[in-house]
Amino acid sequence: MEEQQPEMPRLGLGTYGMKGDEATQAVETALDIGYRHIDTAQHYDNEDAVGAGIAQSAVPRDELFVATKLWPDKLGYDDVLSGAQESLDRLSLDSLDLLYVHWPAGEYDPEATLAAFDELYEAGSIEHVGVSNFTTDLLDEAREHLDAPIFAHQVECHPLLQQQNLRIYGAGHDIELVAYSPIARNEVANNSDIEAVAENYDATPAQISLAWLRANGITAIPKSSNEQHLRANFESQFIELTTADKERLDGLDVENRLIDSDFAPW
Repeated sequence: MEEQQPEMPRLGLGTYGMKGDEATQAVETALDIGYRHIDTAQHYDNEDAVGAGIAQSAVPRDELFVATKLWPDKLGYDDVLSGAQESLDRLSLDSLDLLYVHWPAGEYDPEATLAAFDELYEAGSIEHVGVSNFTTDLLDEAREHLDAPIFAHQVECHPLLQQQNLRIYGAGHDIELVAYSPIARNEVANNSDIEAVAENYDATPAQISLAWLRANGITAIPKSSNEQHLRANFESQFIELTTADKERLDGLDVENRLIDSDFAPW
């Protein structure tokens, strides 16, 4: 039976750290390869360049899933409304498929912040509400304040940081988990189990990490501006892990968190 594809493609292009022409070319190249999910953020300072890449692509807007995020200093009620419009303007879009709270920090206030997200949702400016870097307690609190459903939760996730509790929570509340740093800044290449599994498929450890995420129903947004890497990441979608290989990776007893901000809630 063919797997039903989610409304949000399971593989997207992350754009953290890309600026200017590099970001524009990466987006245009990714879309030409077949990517249909683009992830950015106000804090990346590249929404203009990402929007230019989208505009230069021949892919129709209705085939794309575009997400961005509001930084903690843009999470007051009025700032959410104005910030969302600023992102739309920079991206040259009429609406966003997904808007995230980037971190539950700074000006984040569940009542005021999420009321503004609800307003954007009701107005059709955003198709979905997302949060990023939340704990289960913060997810509970957010759900109490939102009328709109939480569609996605973006966190660091890879075989070396498997986020089991957040995965269970998401499955129980119909929240898609989206993995940033899905190849752990290529730390997966230094793990002997991942290397061994990769040899079984004539694949790279990075491809196996992405395949493992997919096998667990997790969306991955690897970043790259290198065409060879973009293609390799895209081709990871065609790797079907055996039950034994998936279980081997599921059983990794590692917790290697790479992104650990001073204002992180954990």
